[in-house]
Amino acid sequence: MAIEPVTEPGSGGALRLPRARVVSLSAPPSSYTAAVERYLTGAGIAKSSARIYRISLTTWGWMLAGEPAPTGPARRGAKPPVFPVTAIDEPALPEVLAELAAARADQMDADTVNRELSIARKVIGWWQRQGWITCDPTVGIERRPAPPDRTKALAENQITALWRLDVALREKTFWKLLYESAARADEVLCLNVEDLYPQDKRGRITAKGGATEWIHWQSGTAQLLPRLIARRTRGPLFLTDRKAPAGTPTLDVCPGTGRARLSYRRAEEIFEENTRLLANPLASADDIEDLDGWTLHRLRHSALTHEAEDGTSTPMLLARSRHASVRSLERCARPGVDAAARHVAERDPAARRRT
Repeated sequence: MAIEPVTEPGSGGALRLPRARVVSLSAPPSSYTAAVERYLTGAGIAKSSARIYRISLTTWGWMLAGEPAPTGPARRGAKPPVFPVTAIDEPALPEVLAELAAARADQMDADTVNRELSIARKVIGWWQRQGWITCDPTVGIERRPAPPDRTKALAENQITALWRLDVALREKTFWKLLYESAARADEVLCLNVEDLYPQDKRGRITAKGGATEWIHWQSGTAQLLPRLIARRTRGPLFLTDRKAPAGTPTLDVCPGTGRARLSYRRAEEIFEENTRLLANPLASADDIEDLDGWTLHRLRHSALTHEAEDGTSTPMLLARSRHASVRSLERCARPGVDAAARHVAERDPAARRRT
């Protein structure tokens, strides 16, 4: 954004600095979608983050066009609206957007809503600095208070039952890799075949800010990966079952098969649907449609908790989880009541003397 000095009439040529007048530093893109791509390529967004940004901004595309964003199965295959990015400056948009955002917030968890709002504000601020728009219609939208994470780790026997499920090779490999690496699901879904170092049982991911980090796996994943990869040498590791639709970014398309990268949303749906009876062992299969399964996050939570229960040190847990602080690690690695009781019993002086 640039501010032009203005000469006031009758001022004898004296200059003053009036209200800021936006001068476009470059011509605005022809559409909102094009503006999103310009942001993703021009703002230095890491490869691993660009996909998450694009998904969030697609959701906001509906709302910035004055339409409710589709959710669940209705979202798959839905075409986002086409409109000029300058329409964001429409005076009536903030009120409409506030209503749409509030309705969406009632349907989604607070963490997702807050993350999407944060991304939207970053992008809108960048567009303002380019001089493409002048207003931020999200100004009146407040972040939702996020409840504390009380997710419980799965028990060892639940993890064992998970491995026994009759599911596709893709799901077996994905779930096993999540648990053995204790990595975030979105990071694992961003892996490409060329990011893997099978001989070392590790994979390279790009963290926030573009830093290179590593995830490590064990023999269970190592045995499944070659079958999943087959003869592929590059492209997304985890693929959809169908050809990628037109317009899918090249980065998210396998050059050999033409299939698209598996999305977090779809991966979460598959995991939740397949774990409904495991999560509700007393329920009947006839009631499966009314049941809730597990979330992918519980695999990461379970892996870190089980390692903490087995005595893994805090520095090693931080290295495994790649958390920035012990405080954030504590939300994921919380040994349960039985583990705490076992820990105390093993260190009971009287029990040691009897031994």
